[in-house]
Amino acid sequence: MGIFTSSPRLDSMEALLIDQLQDLYDAEQRLTKALPKVADACSNPALQHLIREHLRETEGQVVRLERAFSILGRPAKAKTCEAMKGLVAEGDEMIGATGEAAVKDAALIATAQRVEHYEMAGYGSARAFAHQLGQTEVARLLQETLDEEKAADQKLTQLADRSVNSRATHATAR
Repeated sequence: MGIFTSSPRLDSMEALLIDQLQDLYDAEQRLTKALPKVADACSNPALQHLIREHLRETEGQVVRLERAFSILGRPAKAKTCEAMKGLVAEGDEMIGATGEAAVKDAALIATAQRVEHYEMAGYGSARAFAHQLGQTEVARLLQETLDEEKAADQKLTQLADRSVNSRATHATAR
């Protein structure tokens, strides 16, 4: 947190869970705006399809977070996720990059995987907090999203290993 921002009051595990959900809510909303630009920047049709597919999942994840807030009797409210702001900025840098299209696709995968790993950490922690608080339905919702994030990361890895990284290597070997 910067010098001019207020720190959250964390006097209970429930407050911590709400804080984490607000952070994730902002992160997912940022992604729903960023992912269409990422998809448009992809030259590989399979990568473009994968990003668009994950956009649909991300929209569902926003709804799931809203359900979690509702279960907890709280309004769905976002707090600025500074980490996702930074990750989206890195993505924007890769979107604007020039050079070999195949290399750019490899860079977009790397950036997308950074996002997935951040989300996996956030959802895993929030799920553990919900479970600790006996909020089994909230924990189940968070686990569902965590499973989607892990699957997206695995699909990105497979695509990179199967074709994108090889094409990128051959593109630079000319």
